[in-house]
Amino acid sequence: MNEHEIIRKLRKGKTKAYQYLFSEYYEWLCNYVFNLCNDRVLAEDLVQEAIVGLWEKRKTIVITTSLKNYLFKTCHNQFLQHIRSRKIQFDTLDKIRWDVISEATLEEDLYELKMEKLNTLINQLPPRCKEIFIQNKLEKRKYQDIALDMGISVKTVENQMSKALHFLRANAHTFLL
Repeated sequence: MNEHEIIRKLRKGKTKAYQYLFSEYYEWLCNYVFNLCNDRVLAEDLVQEAIVGLWEKRKTIVITTSLKNYLFKTCHNQFLQHIRSRKIQFDTLDKIRWDVISEATLEEDLYELKMEKLNTLINQLPPRCKEIFIQNKLEKRKYQDIALDMGISVKTVENQMSKALHFLRANAHTFLL
């Protein structure tokens, strides 16, 4: 059965096409999501949700790439949705509590050195990205407030924060002694 035939049969509600899709791609998708989250049960749940979602939207679904790519992207998005809903953060910078670090908890020289290195990294961010990062992490402003003040969407703020955190994570070894 080729992909176009599977998609056509899915749209018509043919359960055999759905069963074929499940048996053909389920393990592959579970392995992919498992590599993202390192949790087999969660991976299986997310893949099942994605495949059930495909079945529920079968009549209106538009697939412009291969079915395999579509399922891959759907599962990836399902994983990202899960992260957002649980507010899981996977970066070392969020582990550092900006309001807790103080000269009393670190030797003054070490504190100043780390802050100097962190400021150097922050200053390497593009201007807009830097401004959003500072407002969120140092000034403790919410994404919605930043977006409103800057006249941009919350999604843009999220994207800019993602870029900033990715850059800082990639270069954190220079600031974590």
